[in-house]
This record gives sequence, structure tokens and C-alpha cells, in this order.
Amino acid sequence: MKKLYLIVSLLAATALLIAACGPAATPAPATEVPAPAGGLPDLGGREIRIAVENAYNPFNFIAEATGKAVGYDYDLFAEACSRLNCKPTFVQTGWDSIVAVMGGTAQAEFDIAADGITITAERAQNVDFSTPYIKLAQQLLVRADESRFTNAEELKAVPDFKAGAQPGTTNYDLAVELFGEDNVVAFDQYGLIVQALLNGDIDATVMDNVAGEGYIGANPGKLKLVGEELTSEELGFVFPKGSDLLDPVNQALAEMDADGTLDTIYAKWFTND
Repeated sequence: MKKLYLIVSLLAATALLIAACGPAATPAPATEVPAPAGGLPDLGGREIRIAVENAYNPFNFIAEATGKAVGYDYDLFAEACSRLNCKPTFVQTGWDSIVAVMGGTAQAEFDIAADGITITAERAQNVDFSTPYIKLAQQLLVRADESRFTNAEELKAVPDFKAGAQPGTTNYDLAVELFGEDNVVAFDQYGLIVQALLNGDIDATVMDNVAGEGYIGANPGKLKLVGEELTSEELGFVFPKGSDLLDPVNQALAEMDADGTLDTIYAKWFTND
């Protein structure tokens, strides 16, 4: 969302051939970073506090069946810390708190923020971003039985239509740009947006397509993505300016990309049923 097509990998290309509705994103970093020579830095068992909402499927969310927090971000940092000798501690944090840090109006109470966050020049004035790890597009997510419109232009012709979005995200900015503020309903979390969509309280939401696929998988037969890709964006992990963790994490990402681990984690959360 966020909030953002990695350099196309063979795995994602194959997945797109197999699954006609597969997400238009791939798991390799969008910017090539050479794998570190001579091994990765050793962080000496250091605890790393990672901010997540636990409300953005499939990046981070609470699994209904187990009540446990899971997702792409959890698996990626578990693997990265196993290589860097650090301990990932995930801290459930409101999106508004992350936005305040990226806007330069608050001090970070975390070492890293991982929440499907789009890299923008404006945000990069106040925080540092990791190497891009996913490139994606924004699309409209609608109910599976929606027949009144098939794209953003047709949605605008629906009388009194409403689109849901989360303030402080690039999804919200795009929704306002496309539909006007009066037609956009703000929600604190994307889980609430999807529930409102399923309930018929709104007609659509602008969402990162890979996250949209996550919600489609969590609600079989109830949702679909429609229309053209509205933007192309890159996601990165957020660090406070000057963080000494930025380079080690980037090196870990590069190594994980080189040996195929990023492909495997991506496939688990974005291309598997």
C-alpha cells in the first residue's frame, strides 16, 4: 500500500503464466545490489525493533486460525536476522505513528518500519529507505459480483459512489486525485476497508495489487481486482536517518536475493494458494 514490480524474477514470471489472476509483482530487489563479499556483518545478537500494523495482509496480519502474527515481513526478517545474528522483535504500531516519523513530526520508537511502505522522495527527506524489495501497482479492489464498473473511469459514473482508503498512504492520495475527497471514505486500517467493502458500505478501494491478492486469498470468491494498473511503485523498509542498520539489512537483502531466498518467501505469501 503503501504504502508500492521488483526486477522480474523467474519465479514470478512462472507464477504469472500459471495463475491468470496472479499479482503483477516479483520478489527480487528492484535495484541491483551486489551480494556482500566475505560474509555479512555480525550484529552480536542485537535486538531489532520492527514496527508493523499487523493489519496489512499478506505483509503482516493476525491469522484467524491461530491468533498469531504472521506474514511476509515476519518471515523476511526472521531470515535476515538469522544471517545477521540479530533478534527481530515486532512491535504493533499504528500507521499514523509511522506516518508521523516519515513526515518528520515524531521521533522513531522503532529501528525499522515494515508495513508495505512506498518509497517517495518526500518521505526520504526524513527517513532512510532500504533497497527496494518489491515493485507493484495500485488497482481497484471490488466485490467479486461487482458488475456496474470495471475501471476507475466507470466507477466515477456510479451515482453517489464511495471509495475507501487509509489516510497517510499513497493509496489515499491517489483515491483523492482520481475521485475527489468527497467520494473517499477514510479508514484507520485496511482490514476495516475490506470489511466495509464486503458489507457494501463502499464500492471500491484503491489498493496495492499484491496486498489485494492477499485479501482475495483470505476471502475466497468474494473479492477481485479490476481495471488497469493505476501506478507503479517500489516498497522499502524505513529506518531513522543515519541508522547503522541500513547497510547490514541491505546486504542481507542482496544475499537473500542472490541465493533465491527472497523468491521462496515471496512465493509463500503472494503466489501460493
